[in-house]
Amino acid sequence: MARREWSVEASAAGERLDRHISAHLDLPRNRVQHWIRDGSVRVNGEPAKTSYALHAGDRVTCEPPPPSSDDLEPEAGALDVLYEDESIVVLNKPAGLVVHPGAGHDSGTLVHRLLAHYPNIEGVGGAGRPGIVHRLDKDTTGALVVALTDQAYRRLSRAFSRRQVDKRYLAIAYGDPGSEERLVEAPVGRHPTRRKEMTVRPDGRPATSRIRRLATGAGISLLEISLESGRTHQIRVHLKYIHHPLVGDPVYGESRWKSLDPAVRGPLRDFPRPALHAWRLRFEHPLREQALAIEAPLPEDLRRLWSATTSTPFPELPPFPTAPID
Repeated sequence: MARREWSVEASAAGERLDRHISAHLDLPRNRVQHWIRDGSVRVNGEPAKTSYALHAGDRVTCEPPPPSSDDLEPEAGALDVLYEDESIVVLNKPAGLVVHPGAGHDSGTLVHRLLAHYPNIEGVGGAGRPGIVHRLDKDTTGALVVALTDQAYRRLSRAFSRRQVDKRYLAIAYGDPGSEERLVEAPVGRHPTRRKEMTVRPDGRPATSRIRRLATGAGISLLEISLESGRTHQIRVHLKYIHHPLVGDPVYGESRWKSLDPAVRGPLRDFPRPALHAWRLRFEHPLREQALAIEAPLPEDLRRLWSATTSTPFPELPPFPTAPID
């Protein structure tokens, strides 16, 4: 069920919160009570009790948790497989595909496709997101590893939480960071007023990004970004923080194209997504004594964006690192 929000009419003033939602959404009252207890319901932006007596004008927001894996129906859809064995699969995720169900995305996600291709992953991992040990934003392309067994899920989850996975991204951002490599250490937390956004804030969770400039020209730069933590929207927030936002980012970006040469404004203005690609993953196989190094091919839209803006071919990319995995 998608996120729902409405204002309480005067005729509903005095009603209990759980009864009101149950009637408004035509849902069983016990299900609504679970949502309220789990914090999926807010009144005027704050948690409330099931017995709360509503006032006229109160703003009720319901953001139900994703369905459990048992409730998910497999859906047909292509998967671009970069690597596969009996315990894991690494996919090249396209832009526009949500990884797992959530508010507003009850169907059409990567998880629904995975269940059609790998029915045995049902019950592997967390509810509503079978096999998913990390995620990419809807419009970020690139390498995503999925566990096919419980053992692989546990070990991969532990590797990600202990920062034992080398994650490298390619990004096209505005401006020139001014040096070949830059370390950004800035804590990331929820924005105090725009609750769907993240921001750099002193009381946020520690976050570190290592940014390496690969090329620059025509007011943009190609960056390689290595994550030493995995916070929500970390790359997008850190690039905004250092004043080099991603091209095409509708949330954390800026209309820098307006200040550039008129000849290059069009491709930058019209790029339809954050210019970010999960390029390379290196990690120890969860069940074998084997280091895996997997690269997701550069998407054509990034190649076209660079060429159209700079009037030069896309730069030659550095080789895969060979240092041991920590």
